[in-house]
Amino acid sequence: MRKYLAATLVAALAGGGIAVAGPASAASTVYEAEQATVFHGTVDADHNGYTGTGFVNSTNETGAYVEFAVHATTPGRAGLILRYANGTTADRPGAVGVDGAVAATPAFTRTANWDTWAATTVTVTLAAGTNLVRVTSTTAGGLPNLDSLTVSDGTAGDTDWSDALVDSTMRRFTPTSIGGWSYPVALLLMGQYQVALRTTDPARRAALIAYIRAWADRFVDSSGHISNSFTSLDSMMPGQVMIAMYRETGLAKYRLAAKQIHDRLAPGGGYPATSDGGFWHATSSSRAHQLWADGTFMADPFMAQYGHYVGDSAQSYDIAANQLVVYAGHLQQPNGMLKHAYDESRAASWADPATGLAPEYWCRAVGWFGVASVQVLDLIPPDHPRRARLISILQNLVRGMAAYQDPASGRWFQVVDKGGRSDNWTETSCSAMFTYTVDAAVKRGYVPASYQSTVDAGRTGELDRISLHDDGLTYLTTISIGTNVGDYAFYAGRTQATNDLHGLGAFLFFAEESFH
Repeated sequence: MRKYLAATLVAALAGGGIAVAGPASAASTVYEAEQATVFHGTVDADHNGYTGTGFVNSTNETGAYVEFAVHATTPGRAGLILRYANGTTADRPGAVGVDGAVAATPAFTRTANWDTWAATTVTVTLAAGTNLVRVTSTTAGGLPNLDSLTVSDGTAGDTDWSDALVDSTMRRFTPTSIGGWSYPVALLLMGQYQVALRTTDPARRAALIAYIRAWADRFVDSSGHISNSFTSLDSMMPGQVMIAMYRETGLAKYRLAAKQIHDRLAPGGGYPATSDGGFWHATSSSRAHQLWADGTFMADPFMAQYGHYVGDSAQSYDIAANQLVVYAGHLQQPNGMLKHAYDESRAASWADPATGLAPEYWCRAVGWFGVASVQVLDLIPPDHPRRARLISILQNLVRGMAAYQDPASGRWFQVVDKGGRSDNWTETSCSAMFTYTVDAAVKRGYVPASYQSTVDAGRTGELDRISLHDDGLTYLTTISIGTNVGDYAFYAGRTQATNDLHGLGAFLFFAEESFH
Protein backbone atom coordinates (compact mmCIF):
# COMPACT_ATOMS: atom_id res chain seq x y z
CA MET A 1 0.00 0.00 0.00
CA ARG A 2 1.31 3.44 -0.83
CA LYS A 3 1.62 5.52 2.28
CA TYR A 4 0.43 9.07 2.72
CA LEU A 5 2.45 12.21 3.44
CA ALA A 6 0.74 15.59 3.62
CA ALA A 7 3.71 17.62 4.81
CA THR A 8 7.11 16.78 6.21
CA LEU A 9 10.26 18.33 7.47
CA VAL A 10 12.27 20.65 5.31
CA ALA A 11 15.52 19.43 6.77
CA ALA A 12 18.16 21.52 8.45
CA LEU A 13 20.47 23.41 6.14
CA ALA A 14 24.19 23.00 6.63
CA GLY A 15 25.11 24.81 9.81
CA GLY A 16 21.84 26.71 9.92
CA GLY A 17 19.27 24.23 11.12
CA ILE A 18 16.58 25.98 9.07
CA ALA A 19 13.35 24.00 8.84
CA VAL A 20 9.71 24.76 8.21
CA ALA A 21 6.58 22.68 8.10
CA GLY A 22 4.77 22.21 4.83
CA PRO A 23 1.07 22.96 4.49
CA ALA A 24 -1.33 20.37 5.86
CA SER A 25 -3.51 18.41 3.45
CA ALA A 26 -7.24 19.07 3.33
CA ALA A 27 -7.70 15.35 3.97
CA SER A 28 -6.30 15.56 7.50
CA THR A 29 -7.19 16.35 11.11
CA VAL A 30 -5.11 18.62 13.35
CA TYR A 31 -4.79 17.96 17.10
CA GLU A 32 -3.23 20.79 19.10
CA ALA A 33 -0.69 19.63 21.69
CA GLU A 34 -1.99 21.97 24.38
CA GLN A 35 -5.29 20.07 24.31
CA ALA A 36 -3.63 16.65 24.73
CA THR A 37 -2.73 14.81 27.92
CA VAL A 38 0.64 16.06 29.17
CA PHE A 39 2.83 14.07 31.56
CA HIS A 40 5.65 16.15 33.05
CA GLY A 41 5.46 19.29 30.99
CA THR A 42 3.75 22.65 30.70
CA VAL A 43 1.68 24.51 28.12
CA ASP A 44 3.63 27.62 27.14
CA ALA A 45 3.28 30.48 24.65
CA ASP A 46 6.61 32.29 24.98
CA HIS A 47 7.91 31.54 21.47
CA ASN A 48 6.60 32.71 18.10
CA GLY A 49 5.08 30.68 15.29
CA TYR A 50 2.97 28.13 17.14
CA THR A 51 -0.59 27.30 16.13
CA GLY A 52 -3.60 27.17 18.44
CA THR A 53 -3.18 28.73 21.87
CA GLY A 54 0.26 27.42 22.77
CA PHE A 55 2.62 24.45 22.72
CA VAL A 56 3.83 21.77 25.12
CA ASN A 57 7.24 22.21 26.77
CA SER A 58 8.18 18.87 28.33
CA THR A 59 10.47 18.55 31.30
CA ASN A 60 14.05 17.50 30.56
CA GLU A 61 13.79 13.84 31.48
CA THR A 62 13.26 10.39 30.04
CA GLY A 63 9.63 9.32 30.02
CA ALA A 64 7.89 12.70 29.70
CA TYR A 65 5.10 12.41 27.16
CA VAL A 66 2.24 14.03 25.29
CA GLU A 67 -0.72 11.79 24.47
CA PHE A 68 -3.31 12.53 21.80
CA ALA A 69 -6.72 10.85 21.49
CA VAL A 70 -6.95 10.29 17.74
CA HIS A 71 -10.19 9.19 16.11
CA ALA A 72 -10.25 7.07 12.95
CA THR A 73 -13.48 6.25 11.13
CA THR A 74 -11.97 3.17 9.49
CA PRO A 75 -8.89 1.03 10.28
CA GLY A 76 -5.75 1.42 8.17
CA ARG A 77 -2.47 3.22 7.67
CA ALA A 78 -2.17 6.92 8.47
CA GLY A 79 0.51 9.57 8.51
CA LEU A 80 1.24 11.30 11.82
CA ILE A 81 2.84 14.69 11.28
CA LEU A 82 4.36 16.14 14.44
CA ARG A 83 5.11 19.86 14.37
CA TYR A 84 7.91 20.79 16.76
CA ALA A 85 10.74 23.18 17.61
CA ASN A 86 14.14 22.18 18.96
CA GLY A 87 16.36 25.16 19.60
CA THR A 88 19.14 23.16 21.26
CA THR A 89 22.32 21.92 19.60
CA ALA A 90 21.35 18.22 19.76
CA ASP A 91 18.55 15.93 18.67
CA ARG A 92 15.76 15.24 21.15
CA PRO A 93 14.63 11.75 20.15
CA GLY A 94 11.31 10.27 21.15
CA ALA A 95 9.13 7.21 20.71
CA VAL A 96 5.76 7.39 18.99
CA GLY A 97 3.35 4.69 20.11
CA VAL A 98 -0.24 3.77 19.36
CA ASP A 99 -2.21 2.15 22.19
CA GLY A 100 1.02 1.16 23.92
CA ALA A 101 2.87 -0.28 20.91
CA VAL A 102 5.87 1.76 19.71
CA ALA A 103 5.56 2.51 15.98
CA ALA A 104 8.52 4.82 15.32
CA THR A 105 11.40 6.65 17.00
CA PRO A 106 11.84 10.05 15.30
CA ALA A 107 15.00 12.00 16.04
CA PHE A 108 13.40 15.47 16.32
CA THR A 109 16.50 17.12 14.88
CA ARG A 110 17.47 20.63 15.87
CA THR A 111 15.90 23.69 14.32
CA ALA A 112 17.45 27.14 13.93
CA ASN A 113 15.96 28.34 17.23
CA TRP A 114 12.85 27.92 19.40
CA ASP A 115 10.83 30.18 17.08
CA THR A 116 11.51 27.95 14.06
CA TRP A 117 9.09 25.06 13.65
CA ALA A 118 9.70 21.86 11.75
CA ALA A 119 7.69 18.71 11.11
CA THR A 120 8.52 15.04 11.13
CA THR A 121 6.23 12.30 9.87
CA VAL A 122 5.74 8.69 10.87
CA THR A 123 3.30 6.14 9.50
CA VAL A 124 1.21 3.99 11.80
CA THR A 125 -1.76 1.65 11.73
CA LEU A 126 -4.88 3.03 13.41
CA ALA A 127 -7.88 1.03 14.57
CA ALA A 128 -11.41 2.23 13.97
CA GLY A 129 -12.47 4.45 16.84
CA THR A 130 -10.24 6.19 19.39
CA ASN A 131 -6.48 5.56 19.32
CA LEU A 132 -4.10 6.84 22.01
CA VAL A 133 -1.04 8.25 20.24
CA ARG A 134 1.73 8.91 22.76
CA VAL A 135 4.98 10.79 22.05
CA THR A 136 7.50 9.93 24.79
CA SER A 137 10.96 11.29 25.50
CA THR A 138 13.69 8.64 25.31
CA THR A 139 16.59 10.74 26.66
CA ALA A 140 17.26 13.01 29.62
CA GLY A 141 16.96 16.03 27.35
CA GLY A 142 13.21 15.57 27.11
CA LEU A 143 11.06 16.18 24.06
CA PRO A 144 11.23 19.18 21.74
CA ASN A 145 8.48 21.74 22.09
CA LEU A 146 5.45 20.06 20.51
CA ASP A 147 2.93 22.27 18.72
CA SER A 148 0.50 19.88 17.03
CA LEU A 149 -0.22 16.49 15.53
CA THR A 150 -1.74 16.29 12.05
CA VAL A 151 -3.26 12.94 11.13
CA SER A 152 -3.82 12.08 7.49
CA ASP A 153 -6.55 9.74 6.33
CA GLY A 154 -4.08 7.55 4.43
CA THR A 155 -5.60 8.25 1.01
CA ALA A 156 -2.91 7.73 -1.65
CA GLY A 157 -4.58 10.11 -4.07
CA ASP A 158 -3.94 13.02 -1.70
CA THR A 159 -0.21 12.35 -1.39
CA ASP A 160 2.07 15.13 -2.55
CA TRP A 161 4.98 12.89 -3.44
CA SER A 162 7.10 15.81 -4.64
CA ASP A 163 6.97 17.38 -1.18
CA ALA A 164 7.57 14.02 0.43
CA LEU A 165 10.61 13.22 -1.70
CA VAL A 166 12.16 16.67 -1.38
CA ASP A 167 11.75 16.73 2.38
CA SER A 168 13.13 13.21 2.74
CA THR A 169 16.19 14.00 0.64
CA MET A 170 16.85 17.16 2.63
CA ARG A 171 16.67 15.14 5.82
CA ARG A 172 19.18 12.66 4.43
CA PHE A 173 21.64 15.23 3.08
CA THR A 174 22.81 18.76 3.76
CA PRO A 175 23.81 21.01 0.84
CA THR A 176 27.39 19.99 1.61
CA SER A 177 26.90 16.25 1.93
CA ILE A 178 24.53 15.73 -1.01
CA GLY A 179 27.41 15.72 -3.50
CA GLY A 180 29.73 17.83 -5.61
CA TRP A 181 29.36 19.59 -8.94
CA SER A 182 27.57 16.90 -10.96
CA TYR A 183 24.50 16.48 -13.08
CA PRO A 184 22.69 13.96 -10.78
CA VAL A 185 22.80 16.44 -7.90
CA ALA A 186 21.78 19.31 -10.17
CA LEU A 187 18.94 17.22 -11.60
CA LEU A 188 17.57 16.67 -8.11
CA LEU A 189 17.96 20.36 -7.23
CA MET A 190 16.22 21.50 -10.41
CA GLY A 191 13.37 19.20 -9.51
CA GLN A 192 13.32 20.79 -6.07
CA TYR A 193 13.31 24.20 -7.72
CA GLN A 194 10.14 23.26 -9.60
CA VAL A 195 8.56 22.34 -6.27
CA ALA A 196 9.62 25.69 -4.83
CA LEU A 197 8.17 27.63 -7.76
CA ARG A 198 4.66 26.31 -7.16
CA THR A 199 4.85 26.42 -3.34
CA THR A 200 2.52 29.04 -1.87
CA ASP A 201 3.89 29.03 1.69
CA PRO A 202 6.54 31.82 1.68
CA ALA A 203 8.59 30.30 4.51
CA ARG A 204 8.69 26.87 2.92
CA ARG A 205 9.56 28.32 -0.48
CA ALA A 206 12.39 30.31 1.07
CA ALA A 207 13.79 27.22 2.78
CA LEU A 208 13.71 25.16 -0.42
CA ILE A 209 15.52 27.92 -2.32
CA ALA A 210 18.01 28.44 0.51
CA TYR A 211 19.02 24.78 0.34
CA ILE A 212 19.63 25.00 -3.42
CA ARG A 213 21.53 28.26 -3.05
CA ALA A 214 23.72 26.86 -0.30
CA TRP A 215 24.77 24.08 -2.67
CA ALA A 216 25.40 26.53 -5.55
CA ASP A 217 27.52 28.79 -3.37
CA ARG A 218 29.98 25.97 -2.79
CA PHE A 219 31.17 26.33 -6.40
CA VAL A 220 30.82 29.96 -7.49
CA ASP A 221 32.97 32.71 -6.01
CA SER A 222 31.94 36.32 -5.45
CA SER A 223 33.12 37.31 -8.93
CA GLY A 224 30.99 34.64 -10.59
CA HIS A 225 33.77 32.21 -11.45
CA ILE A 226 33.46 28.42 -11.30
CA SER A 227 36.69 26.42 -11.10
CA ASN A 228 35.83 23.90 -13.76
CA SER A 229 37.26 23.42 -17.25
CA PHE A 230 33.94 22.16 -18.67
CA THR A 231 35.34 19.37 -20.79
CA SER A 232 32.10 17.35 -20.91
CA LEU A 233 28.43 18.08 -21.45
CA ASP A 234 27.68 16.38 -18.12
CA SER A 235 29.71 19.08 -16.35
CA MET A 236 27.56 21.83 -17.89
CA MET A 237 24.13 20.70 -16.73
CA PRO A 238 24.57 22.21 -13.20
CA GLY A 239 24.60 25.57 -14.95
CA GLN A 240 20.81 25.31 -14.78
CA VAL A 241 21.11 25.77 -11.03
CA MET A 242 23.08 28.98 -11.57
CA ILE A 243 20.36 30.32 -13.85
CA ALA A 244 17.72 29.38 -11.27
CA MET A 245 19.58 31.24 -8.54
CA TYR A 246 20.01 34.25 -10.80
CA ARG A 247 16.24 34.23 -11.35
CA GLU A 248 15.70 34.15 -7.60
CA THR A 249 18.29 36.67 -6.46
CA GLY A 250 19.26 38.83 -9.42
CA LEU A 251 22.86 38.57 -8.24
CA ALA A 252 25.47 39.07 -10.95
CA LYS A 253 27.66 36.23 -9.72
CA TYR A 254 25.09 33.62 -10.75
CA ARG A 255 24.60 35.26 -14.15
CA LEU A 256 28.36 35.33 -14.71
CA ALA A 257 28.68 31.70 -13.64
CA ALA A 258 26.03 30.72 -16.19
CA LYS A 259 27.75 32.87 -18.81
CA GLN A 260 31.00 30.96 -18.26
CA ILE A 261 29.24 27.76 -19.36
CA HIS A 262 27.28 29.49 -22.12
CA ASP A 263 30.43 30.93 -23.61
CA ARG A 264 32.11 27.53 -23.64
CA LEU A 265 29.36 26.23 -25.94
CA ALA A 266 28.86 29.40 -27.99
CA PRO A 267 30.85 30.07 -31.18
CA GLY A 268 34.43 30.84 -30.25
CA GLY A 269 34.22 28.88 -27.00
CA GLY A 270 36.27 26.03 -28.36
CA TYR A 271 34.00 23.16 -27.43
CA PRO A 272 34.49 20.43 -30.09
CA ALA A 273 31.74 19.18 -32.37
CA THR A 274 31.15 16.65 -35.12
CA SER A 275 31.36 17.71 -38.76
CA ASP A 276 27.65 18.59 -38.73
CA GLY A 277 27.89 20.57 -35.48
CA GLY A 278 26.86 18.12 -32.77
CA PHE A 279 28.66 18.72 -29.47
CA TRP A 280 30.92 15.85 -28.47
CA HIS A 281 29.83 14.16 -25.26
CA ALA A 282 33.24 14.99 -23.82
CA THR A 283 36.65 16.14 -25.01
CA SER A 284 38.55 13.12 -23.67
CA SER A 285 39.91 10.64 -26.18
CA SER A 286 37.45 7.98 -25.04
CA ARG A 287 34.49 10.30 -25.83
CA ALA A 288 35.83 12.23 -28.82
CA HIS A 289 33.58 12.42 -31.90
CA GLN A 290 30.69 10.85 -29.95
CA LEU A 291 27.09 12.03 -29.54
CA TRP A 292 25.24 10.49 -26.60
CA ALA A 293 21.50 11.05 -26.28
CA ASP A 294 22.21 11.89 -22.62
CA GLY A 295 24.06 15.01 -23.74
CA THR A 296 20.97 16.69 -25.08
CA PHE A 297 19.61 17.14 -21.57
CA MET A 298 23.00 18.16 -20.20
CA ALA A 299 23.42 21.11 -22.57
CA ASP A 300 20.29 22.02 -24.53
CA PRO A 301 17.80 23.04 -21.79
CA PHE A 302 20.59 25.07 -20.20
CA MET A 303 21.11 27.02 -23.42
CA ALA A 304 17.38 27.60 -23.88
CA GLN A 305 17.07 28.73 -20.26
CA TYR A 306 20.04 31.05 -20.72
CA GLY A 307 18.37 32.63 -23.70
CA HIS A 308 15.06 33.01 -21.89
CA TYR A 309 16.20 34.19 -18.45
CA VAL A 310 19.64 35.74 -18.98
CA GLY A 311 20.00 37.05 -22.53
CA ASP A 312 21.57 36.39 -25.93
CA SER A 313 18.29 34.69 -26.72
CA ALA A 314 18.52 34.24 -30.49
CA GLN A 315 21.92 32.55 -30.39
CA SER A 316 21.12 30.42 -27.35
CA TYR A 317 17.77 29.27 -28.75
CA ASP A 318 19.44 28.37 -32.04
CA ILE A 319 22.14 26.32 -30.35
CA ALA A 320 19.64 24.39 -28.23
CA ALA A 321 17.29 23.64 -31.12
CA ASN A 322 20.04 22.79 -33.60
CA GLN A 323 21.69 20.35 -31.22
CA LEU A 324 18.45 18.41 -30.79
CA VAL A 325 17.97 18.24 -34.55
CA VAL A 326 21.55 17.08 -35.19
CA TYR A 327 21.40 14.45 -32.46
CA ALA A 328 18.04 13.14 -33.66
CA GLY A 329 19.37 12.98 -37.20
CA HIS A 330 21.95 10.43 -36.07
CA LEU A 331 20.23 8.64 -33.19
CA GLN A 332 16.48 8.50 -33.88
CA GLN A 333 15.35 5.38 -35.69
CA PRO A 334 12.16 4.63 -37.69
CA ASN A 335 10.52 3.21 -34.55
CA GLY A 336 10.84 6.61 -32.87
CA MET A 337 13.43 5.48 -30.32
CA LEU A 338 17.00 6.76 -30.14
CA LYS A 339 20.09 4.61 -30.01
CA HIS A 340 22.18 5.46 -26.99
CA ALA A 341 25.08 6.95 -28.91
CA TYR A 342 26.78 7.64 -32.24
CA ASP A 343 30.51 7.76 -33.00
CA GLU A 344 31.42 9.74 -36.08
CA SER A 345 34.90 8.19 -36.08
CA ARG A 346 33.60 4.60 -35.69
CA ALA A 347 36.53 4.04 -33.32
CA ALA A 348 34.56 3.13 -30.18
CA SER A 349 34.29 -0.57 -29.39
CA TRP A 350 30.51 -0.32 -29.36
CA ALA A 351 30.16 1.57 -32.66
CA ASP A 352 28.70 -0.21 -35.68
CA PRO A 353 31.38 0.04 -38.37
CA ALA A 354 28.84 1.08 -40.99
CA THR A 355 26.55 3.43 -39.06
CA GLY A 356 28.62 4.43 -36.03
CA LEU A 357 25.62 3.67 -33.80
CA ALA A 358 25.56 1.96 -30.42
CA PRO A 359 23.69 -1.36 -30.43
CA GLU A 360 20.89 -0.66 -27.95
CA TYR A 361 18.11 1.71 -26.93
CA TRP A 362 19.00 2.47 -23.32
CA CYS A 363 15.89 3.81 -21.66
CA ARG A 364 17.34 6.68 -19.61
CA ALA A 365 19.21 8.05 -22.61
CA VAL A 366 15.93 8.13 -24.51
CA GLY A 367 14.29 9.77 -21.50
CA TRP A 368 16.95 12.49 -21.34
CA PHE A 369 16.24 13.35 -24.97
CA GLY A 370 12.49 13.45 -24.38
CA VAL A 371 12.74 15.81 -21.41
CA ALA A 372 15.21 18.03 -23.26
CA SER A 373 12.89 18.26 -26.28
CA VAL A 374 9.93 19.32 -24.17
CA GLN A 375 11.91 21.88 -22.20
CA VAL A 376 13.47 23.46 -25.27
CA LEU A 377 10.09 23.66 -27.00
CA ASP A 378 8.70 25.33 -23.87
CA LEU A 379 11.25 28.14 -24.15
CA ILE A 380 12.01 28.86 -27.80
CA PRO A 381 9.64 31.31 -29.55
CA PRO A 382 6.63 30.06 -31.51
CA ASP A 383 8.12 31.21 -34.81
CA HIS A 384 11.54 29.63 -34.34
CA PRO A 385 12.63 28.05 -37.65
CA ARG A 386 13.46 24.73 -36.00
CA ARG A 387 10.21 24.45 -34.04
CA ALA A 388 8.25 22.38 -36.56
CA ARG A 389 11.14 19.94 -36.93
CA LEU A 390 11.45 19.55 -33.17
CA ILE A 391 7.74 18.85 -32.83
CA SER A 392 7.99 16.19 -35.53
CA ILE A 393 10.92 14.56 -33.71
CA LEU A 394 8.94 14.61 -30.47
CA GLN A 395 5.86 13.15 -32.13
CA ASN A 396 7.90 10.23 -33.45
CA LEU A 397 9.45 9.75 -30.04
CA VAL A 398 6.07 9.65 -28.29
CA ARG A 399 4.82 7.13 -30.83
CA GLY A 400 7.76 4.88 -29.99
CA MET A 401 7.34 5.36 -26.25
CA ALA A 402 3.71 4.29 -26.41
CA ALA A 403 4.58 1.24 -28.51
CA TYR A 404 7.20 -0.06 -26.07
CA GLN A 405 5.38 0.61 -22.78
CA ASP A 406 5.08 -2.51 -20.66
CA PRO A 407 1.33 -3.25 -20.50
CA ALA A 408 1.67 -5.10 -17.21
CA SER A 409 3.37 -2.38 -15.17
CA GLY A 410 2.93 0.84 -17.17
CA ARG A 411 6.69 1.37 -17.02
CA TRP A 412 9.48 0.97 -19.59
CA PHE A 413 12.31 -1.53 -19.78
CA GLN A 414 15.99 -0.81 -19.17
CA VAL A 415 16.64 -1.91 -22.78
CA VAL A 416 13.53 -0.45 -24.31
CA ASP A 417 12.74 -2.84 -27.15
CA LYS A 418 13.68 -6.13 -25.46
CA GLY A 419 11.04 -6.38 -22.75
CA GLY A 420 10.49 -10.04 -23.48
CA ARG A 421 13.88 -11.10 -22.12
CA SER A 422 13.85 -12.57 -18.64
CA ASP A 423 16.82 -10.53 -17.37
CA ASN A 424 15.44 -7.19 -18.59
CA TRP A 425 13.63 -5.05 -16.04
CA THR A 426 11.46 -1.94 -15.86
CA GLU A 427 13.54 1.03 -14.75
CA THR A 428 12.21 3.88 -12.60
CA SER A 429 14.07 6.99 -13.80
CA CYS A 430 13.35 6.46 -17.47
CA SER A 431 9.73 5.54 -16.74
CA ALA A 432 9.38 8.90 -14.98
CA MET A 433 10.91 10.73 -17.94
CA PHE A 434 8.90 8.82 -20.55
CA THR A 435 5.67 9.61 -18.68
CA TYR A 436 6.73 13.25 -18.35
CA THR A 437 7.44 13.47 -22.08
CA VAL A 438 4.17 11.93 -23.25
CA ASP A 439 2.18 13.88 -20.66
CA ALA A 440 3.72 17.19 -21.72
CA ALA A 441 3.25 16.38 -25.41
CA VAL A 442 -0.45 15.69 -24.85
CA LYS A 443 -1.00 18.79 -22.73
CA ARG A 444 0.74 21.08 -25.22
CA GLY A 445 -1.11 19.63 -28.20
CA TYR A 446 1.90 18.10 -29.93
CA VAL A 447 0.25 14.66 -30.03
CA PRO A 448 -3.38 13.48 -29.95
CA ALA A 449 -5.28 13.06 -26.69
CA SER A 450 -5.45 9.33 -27.39
CA TYR A 451 -1.98 9.08 -25.81
CA GLN A 452 -3.50 9.93 -22.43
CA SER A 453 -3.87 6.22 -21.72
CA THR A 454 -0.08 5.91 -21.98
CA VAL A 455 0.28 8.74 -19.47
CA ASP A 456 -2.23 7.24 -17.06
CA ALA A 457 -0.54 3.85 -17.09
CA GLY A 458 2.87 5.49 -16.70
CA ARG A 459 1.71 7.46 -13.67
CA THR A 460 0.41 4.34 -11.98
CA GLY A 461 3.58 2.40 -12.73
CA GLU A 462 5.83 5.16 -11.44
CA LEU A 463 3.89 5.66 -8.22
CA ASP A 464 4.15 1.93 -7.55
CA ARG A 465 7.88 2.45 -7.08
CA ILE A 466 7.68 5.03 -4.28
CA SER A 467 6.63 4.51 -0.68
CA LEU A 468 6.86 6.13 2.74
CA HIS A 469 8.49 3.98 5.42
CA ASP A 470 8.10 4.01 9.17
CA ASP A 471 11.12 6.31 9.51
CA GLY A 472 9.06 9.02 7.78
CA LEU A 473 11.23 8.97 4.65
CA THR A 474 10.39 8.18 1.03
CA TYR A 475 12.02 5.28 -0.78
CA LEU A 476 12.17 5.17 -4.58
CA THR A 477 13.34 1.83 -5.90
CA THR A 478 14.74 0.08 -9.00
CA ILE A 479 16.85 2.92 -10.40
CA SER A 480 19.74 2.20 -12.74
CA ILE A 481 23.00 3.63 -11.50
CA GLY A 482 25.11 5.80 -13.82
CA THR A 483 25.78 4.05 -17.09
CA ASN A 484 28.17 4.29 -20.04
CA VAL A 485 27.48 3.02 -23.56
CA GLY A 486 27.47 -0.77 -23.77
CA ASP A 487 25.77 -3.90 -25.04
CA TYR A 488 22.58 -5.58 -23.85
CA ALA A 489 24.26 -7.56 -21.06
CA PHE A 490 25.90 -4.40 -19.74
CA TYR A 491 22.58 -2.53 -19.39
CA ALA A 492 20.61 -5.50 -18.06
CA GLY A 493 23.29 -6.14 -15.45
CA ARG A 494 23.41 -2.61 -14.04
CA THR A 495 22.83 -2.24 -10.30
CA GLN A 496 19.21 -1.51 -9.38
CA ALA A 497 19.52 1.14 -6.68
CA THR A 498 17.13 2.75 -4.20
CA ASN A 499 17.05 6.55 -3.87
CA ASP A 500 19.72 7.09 -6.53
CA LEU A 501 19.70 10.79 -7.46
CA HIS A 502 19.07 9.98 -11.15
CA GLY A 503 15.72 8.56 -10.12
CA LEU A 504 14.86 11.14 -7.48
CA GLY A 505 15.38 14.06 -9.86
CA ALA A 506 13.53 12.37 -12.70
CA PHE A 507 10.64 11.58 -10.35
CA LEU A 508 10.33 15.25 -9.37
CA PHE A 509 10.20 16.32 -13.02
CA PHE A 510 7.50 13.72 -13.64
CA ALA A 511 5.45 14.52 -10.53
CA GLU A 512 5.54 18.29 -11.03
CA GLU A 513 4.35 17.89 -14.64
CA SER A 514 1.75 15.23 -13.90
CA PHE A 515 0.17 16.44 -10.66
CA HIS A 516 0.81 20.19 -10.47
